[in-house]
Amino acid sequence: MNWRRSLLFGVGLVVVSAVLWACQDAIQRNAEAQSVQAPVFEVNPFWPQSLPNAWLLGPVIGLWVDSQDLIWIVHRADQLANNEISMELDPPTSLECCQAAPPVLAFDRDGNVVHAWGGEPGGDYQGYEWPESNHGLFVDHEGYVWIGGNGANDRHMLKLTQEGDVVAQFGTAGPPEDMDSHDPENFGRVAKMFVDAETNEVYVADGYVNRRVAVIDGDSGEMLRYWGAYGNDPDDDYEHADRGADFADQTPSQQFRGPVHCADLSHDGLVYVCDRQSNRLQVFTPEGEFVEEAFFAPSSLGEGSTWDVAFSRDPDQRFIFLADGRNQRVRIIERQTLTEITAFGRGGRYPAHFYSIHNIATDSDGNIYTTETYQGRRLQKFTYMGEGTVARDQGPPWGQ
Repeated sequence: MNWRRSLLFGVGLVVVSAVLWACQDAIQRNAEAQSVQAPVFEVNPFWPQSLPNAWLLGPVIGLWVDSQDLIWIVHRADQLANNEISMELDPPTSLECCQAAPPVLAFDRDGNVVHAWGGEPGGDYQGYEWPESNHGLFVDHEGYVWIGGNGANDRHMLKLTQEGDVVAQFGTAGPPEDMDSHDPENFGRVAKMFVDAETNEVYVADGYVNRRVAVIDGDSGEMLRYWGAYGNDPDDDYEHADRGADFADQTPSQQFRGPVHCADLSHDGLVYVCDRQSNRLQVFTPEGEFVEEAFFAPSSLGEGSTWDVAFSRDPDQRFIFLADGRNQRVRIIERQTLTEITAFGRGGRYPAHFYSIHNIATDSDGNIYTTETYQGRRLQKFTYMGEGTVARDQGPPWGQ
C-alpha cells in the first residue's frame, strides 16, 4: 500500500506543479500584455524652488520651454482669494504671507525664478491692452514671448520681449457679440499660439468663441489663412446635438466644438489641433488640409479630454504627450499611428497627481512640465528616464 500512496503523492505533486506553472505562466503573460515599451518619467517633487517674495500662483494657464531651456508660465494672479494674498490687503492682515506673483514667470533649469512681470487684468500696459484673462504662452525662435487672452472681451494677443516690453498687439479688445470666425483682424478668446521658426507664421488656436485655427504673419499680424474642423469653413452657427453618455457613438461634429485649445506644429510640417470638447486631435497640413483624426477617452463630457500636446524631443518626435484635464492624466501617444500606448497620473493634489492639468511642454533633455488650472494652481516637472517597460496605466510615476 505504501507504493500506492507514493505513486498517488507523486502524481498529485506533478499535477499541482503543472497547475502552478500554468497559473504563473498565465500571470506572466497577462502582465506582459499589460506592459509596453514607452518613455519613462519620474516626478521631481522638489521642482521648482520656493517662489521668492512670498509669492503664490493662481490658475496656471500657459506654458512653454524656450530654446535656452527657460520654463515660462503665465497664470491668473487675480483669481487668488483674499485670505491667500493677505500682504496685499489694506491694511495687510499678515506681513509674512502671501501675495500674488506677477502674471508671467520664467524659471531656469534648477527651478529658480529669472523673469517676473506682467500687467493688471484688462488694464493699460505700456499703452497696450493687457488681457482680461491670460491664456496661452509661447516663446518664439527670436525669443519673443506671446500671450493670448480669453476674457469676455479679449480679441487680441501680445508679443513682448523677455523683459516684458511690448513689441506688438494683434487684435483689439471688444465685446463678445463682435467675435467672428471670419474676422481678419481680431480673435475670439485665444487659447494658445505656436510660431513656426522657418516661416515666422503664428498658428493661433482661436479659440473659446471662434471655431478656427488662424494663421497670421509674426511681424505684421496680417491674417494669412484660417480653417475649421476637417478643413471646412468655420460656421459659428453650427449646432451639434449631444446625447450625454452616448457622446462616443455620435457622428463627429463637422465643426470644432471647442474650445480649440492647441494648434502645434511638428518638425515634419503637421499641425495638431486640440478640439477639446470633442475629445479629439485633428491633424492638418500647414495650409489647412485635413489629414486624420483620433479620439481619446471619447465618452468624456464636461471640459473634454484633449487639452494640450507636446512632442518628444527625439528627431522624429515619435511620441505625443497629451494633457487630459478631464481625466487627470498624461497620455503617451505614438505619433505615426495616433495610438495611445500608456498614460500616467491620477486626480489629486500630491506630486504626480493632477487637478485639471492644462498645459504640457518638454525641454531639450526630454523632461516634461505640466501646469494646472482652477484650484490646481501649480507647475510640475517629470524627469525623463529613457525608454523602458511600463504598465499601460501607470498611475503616478514615482521613482523606485
